[in-house]
Amino acid sequence: MMTSMNAKARTLGSSGLSVFPVGLGCMSFSGIYGTSDDAEAIRVIHHALDRGVTLLDSSDMYGWGHNETLLGMALPGGRRAKVVLATKFGQFQRPNAPSGVNGRPEYVKAACEASLKRLGVEVIDIYFQHRVDPTVPIEDTVGAMADLVKTGKVRALGLSEARPETIRRAHAVHPIAAVQSEYSLLYREHAEETLKTTRALGISFVAYAPLGRSLLTGTVRQASDIPEGDGRGRQPRFAAENFVHNLALIAAIEAIAREKSVKPGQVALAWLLAQGPDIVPIPGTKRAERIDENLGSLDVMLSADDVARLSSALPPGAAAGARYPEAGMKIVHI
Repeated sequence: MMTSMNAKARTLGSSGLSVFPVGLGCMSFSGIYGTSDDAEAIRVIHHALDRGVTLLDSSDMYGWGHNETLLGMALPGGRRAKVVLATKFGQFQRPNAPSGVNGRPEYVKAACEASLKRLGVEVIDIYFQHRVDPTVPIEDTVGAMADLVKTGKVRALGLSEARPETIRRAHAVHPIAAVQSEYSLLYREHAEETLKTTRALGISFVAYAPLGRSLLTGTVRQASDIPEGDGRGRQPRFAAENFVHNLALIAAIEAIAREKSVKPGQVALAWLLAQGPDIVPIPGTKRAERIDENLGSLDVMLSADDVARLSSALPPGAAAGARYPEAGMKIVHI
């Protein structure tokens, strides 16, 4: 449970939904980062909940339904009442091609019904559009999402990887509780641009990949540290020269970690938490001990000078390589 001075709950926008300051990204339980065992995944989820974590973040495209079904199995009885359950819609499978994006109103409602069934719940706490559909006005998509709130199937709305103008237009249709995007010391550009808008509108920011997909933990030192079949092997930031460049960037994080006798990943998360009470990082993991390590970031006290040192050592644009392969970059920040 909450014991740290930094463990004060954070509220998602104007939704009234209150969450523990560090959530759990659930994507890794569905084969994105190598194989995963369902029984062990449920044990890890339960461990996170027992430690006080409340925000669980899923999507209908994580394992194309598997992740939601897994969460449905992990949240029987009283556990559901303790969780702020987030899931997403908007991406769909295409044979022999990258996933497509669909924001049509009728698709929104069909996707929600399917997610509710897989999750085994009557209401989704926060429903995110996973990727913005550039062929559908955001007002139409969010209008359909708002209908889900009116009918009691969804409590609050969110957007993922939406640019500032899109966020403003969406928020004018129905209050957006949270915007989700990649944000870490390794990746700051779009996130910090977006934060100017979310803060002006009173919207929270859910930071995914807050540990740079493990680069900021100091545990990945060479390509062979990434298991075969792990999705990071396809990420530009882990490719050849980019990998070497990005590893060099974490020296400043490791220096502060040594000074404070903590882990580099804990310093990276503490920096993110220090950016403001509107930010909720959702690191993912398949291991219970990593849950404990990540929550240890709440006990890391960074001074203003520490935060400034880190920000200066890893400024926006410092990382080498795009954060997704070319196809993935076409559907972010829209």
